Amino acid sequence: MATPIRDFITHHYRHFNSAALVDAAKGYETHLAEGGTMMITLAGAMSTAELGISLAEMIRQDKVQIISCTGANLEEDLMNLVAHSHYKRVPNYRDLSPQEEWDLLEQGFNRVTDTCIPEEEAFRRLQKHIYELWKDADNKGERYLPHEFMYKMVLSGVLQQYYEIDPKHSWMIAAAEKNLPIICPGWEDSTMGNIFASYCIKGDLKATTVRGGIEYMVWLSDWYRNNSGGKGVGFFQIGGGIAGDFPICVVPMMYQDLGWTDVPFWSYFCQISDSTTSYGSYSGAVPNEKITWGKLDINTPKFIVESDATIVAPLIFAYLLKW
Repeated sequence: MATPIRDFITHHYRHFNSAALVDAAKGYETHLAEGGTMMITLAGAMSTAELGISLAEMIRQDKVQIISCTGANLEEDLMNLVAHSHYKRVPNYRDLSPQEEWDLLEQGFNRVTDTCIPEEEAFRRLQKHIYELWKDADNKGERYLPHEFMYKMVLSGVLQQYYEIDPKHSWMIAAAEKNLPIICPGWEDSTMGNIFASYCIKGDLKATTVRGGIEYMVWLSDWYRNNSGGKGVGFFQIGGGIAGDFPICVVPMMYQDLGWTDVPFWSYFCQISDSTTSYGSYSGAVPNEKITWGKLDINTPKFIVESDATIVAPLIFAYLLKW
């Protein structure tokens, strides 16, 4: 069967960052073929960049077993799902004056690079329904992790009335339908996290109703130990930041702080980043530096593609999906 994108990549991408892209994709494929599992981490605004078009299919085809993402990526996939037609694209975003930025705010838009998210149609549509789930749990004395509340909302069907894109392009729908494990560190640093905090300040909800980062780490330690046998767990990092920094530390935490010296290192590592390789920058550090922190082994396959993740990640996913 012809695979136009995959064939194009393997024929034309022969050197430099393009060759690193192919090597990383082949390493990912080999890791899965040999029985390994894979974590994908999503930093930045990957959901607003509509990475779900390819990531959702990766989830459906079992090419990712766990995701770590920021709270922004958790919610912005659903915002795009329910308010896509109301988004505004600003191709000349580099030329905007402070006054033009202010005008966008006055019009109810929040800008992410060239894409403006409509506050009323995106944020408020989700707020109405997620609040009901928060309040119900609060009243019952129940506690859930941030992504579990999102899954409840998606699976309840209450958002279907708003769908404005093909739901097969929503990675959150694909993840919810599979009950894919998600780690969402620093969820408080998101719009929904801020909204939840506002209800706590007003005395309407208890802060403990949404479980937090330490509980995510405790859960991840158990998941990792149960899934790191055989070929082990790979780590595919899109961008930098807490989405990658948080979960990769579960290995040295278990090995160094708990004394569980039988814990395997991450068995594949790839980072897509436009952060310039430098010292003193975690996102810009070369993968070998992670050996000294007890995250990667000497023999762990390591790849870094210094490029825009919105370009590279869909190409690697297309390679893996044989598109």
